[in-house]
Formats: sequence, C-alpha cells, structure tokens
Amino acid sequence: MGFKAEWGLARVLATRDVADGVRQFDIQPEGPVPAYGPGSHIQVQVLIGGQPDVRHYSLVGEPGDGILRIAVKRLPDSRGGSAYMWGLTPGARLTISAPLNHFQLSAGRPDHLLIAGGIGITPILAMARALARRDAAVRLLYAARRAVDLAFAEELRTLLGDRLQIFLDAEGQVIDFKLELARVAPGGEVYICGPAPMMAAARQAWAALGRPPSDFRLETFGAGGASPAQPFIARVPRLNLTVTVRPDQTLLSALQEAGADLMYDCRRGECGLCALDVVDVAGGTLDHRDVFLSDRQKAEGRQMCVCVSRATGTVTLDTGDRAG
Repeated sequence: MGFKAEWGLARVLATRDVADGVRQFDIQPEGPVPAYGPGSHIQVQVLIGGQPDVRHYSLVGEPGDGILRIAVKRLPDSRGGSAYMWGLTPGARLTISAPLNHFQLSAGRPDHLLIAGGIGITPILAMARALARRDAAVRLLYAARRAVDLAFAEELRTLLGDRLQIFLDAEGQVIDFKLELARVAPGGEVYICGPAPMMAAARQAWAALGRPPSDFRLETFGAGGASPAQPFIARVPRLNLTVTVRPDQTLLSALQEAGADLMYDCRRGECGLCALDVVDVAGGTLDHRDVFLSDRQKAEGRQMCVCVSRATGTVTLDTGDRAG
C-alpha cells in the first residue's frame, strides 16, 4: 500500500521547449493550488503500455498564478513516462496530485551549494530563485553533455551571474567535487539532483571531508542505472509469483499487476519502504538505482528497492511480513 496523496483533475494549458529534448508543461488544476516551496514536485498519472502508473516531476514555476509548471526530458531509454508526457498537447486532461515536498530548502544557513546534472536542474531552479531573492550565499554548479542541453540557463545566468558555473561534458569539463565541496562554509548545505553516479560521487566526497551527512541533501528522479533497462524475471515464492519485468515498467509495478500488495511511498528510491530481501540472483546482477541503501548494503546485495532498482537474469525475493 502507498501513502495517500491528494489528487485532482487538471489540463495542459501550454507547452514550450526549454532545451534540446526538454519540454515545459504548464498545467492548470481544476481547483485552487495550495502554497508550495522550492524543491516541491507533483505526481502525474500516466499510461505505460496501456497500464496506469505514476510519475513524479519537480515544479519549475513558482506559486501565485494557479499554474503548475514542470519540465520533462524525453529519454530514449525511458520506462514510458516521458514518452507519454511528450504525447500531450494543450487541452489534454490529466490527473495530478497536489504539490509535495521531500526536498525542502532550509532557512537561515550561512552557505548553499546547489548542484544539478542535466534534467536535475528542475528542483534546483526554484531553490536558486528563492536564495537569490533572499540575497543568500549561494553557488550553482550545472553540468550537462552539451550547451543545447542546458535548460533555463539564461534565467540562471541573470539570477546568479558569476555564482553560476557550467560544466559541459562535450568540452571535457568535469566538476571537482573535492574542491567545490570544501569551499562550502561550515554549517552550509549542499543540494544536488542529477544522474545517480554523479550524486554518489558527490556524496562520497562530502563524507571524505568529514562533513555532516544531514547537510548533504539530494533528490532523485528514478533514472540512471548501471546499464540500460532490459527485461528480467522476478520470483517471490512466499506469494507464489513469478513475473517478467518489462524495460518500460518498474519491478514494483510488475508485482502489483500480478496481485502483490506491497508497501511503498516515494516511488523514487528515497524512502526505503519498498525494500525487499534478495534471496538469490541467477544468471545476472542487481542494478541498484536507489539512494536509500548505503554503498555497503548495495555491495552486499541482500536488499533492493523495488520501486526503482532492477536486475538482469532472475532475482528471487522475499517479502517477509511486508505483504498485506
């Protein structure tokens, strides 16, 4: 079972492309929009292979005009969410949640380092606006493959000036996490969103500096595994279930379609509520895509977060007492 969100109907008011392969959607809910802060996101009900599913998208706009704005990158190896969203045109109807926030921006900190990789700029953008408005100490490191992949770059240059640093893979530019994180003033915080390897490298550098783990805040969007998604088999003997997980669906969704009643919440690999015990992996490996399990736990391979993580071959799982 999942924790309940407040759902309502909405329609796509307008769309515009904000970078190569990145499209902004202006969404108008039928009812009033509650106040929300930087780092907030909404859930959107989508159809993947004819089956209902849910995707999470960070809000890139600001409250006040009754419009919710998200930006979606069209991913070639998408599980289907971005393809569905890119098929929407103005006037399309949607079911969405009210804004939620698991990535809240703290107040009163002496320093803030924002780090974004690719489409990870979406939750970071609102933070940059809020901190610039407060005249707070803030820097933003923004990495992308090419200049055309940078969404909202001109607005950020206007907002931050030389406090914005851009790193382009195509030009051989790489963030030196050890150097940049060491520059964060004592008591300052880091906020990062981007590909899983990038976030892991930054978190390891932060830990190596001996800085408090609570001052390193990250947001994940369920992408970026060790390898492209491919079909695999999952067995749950306790539930007498064997399922084939398609590349365009999560293990959690496949188990739910087969009738399993499992606990979950974030669907983004952050909360750990959906983690199941791994009994065996035959003919393949685990592909951990969560940020809940530690590096040691991932290396041990005794658990996996079924909302985002995948496998190759056949994985055998045990729900313990997690089944409803």
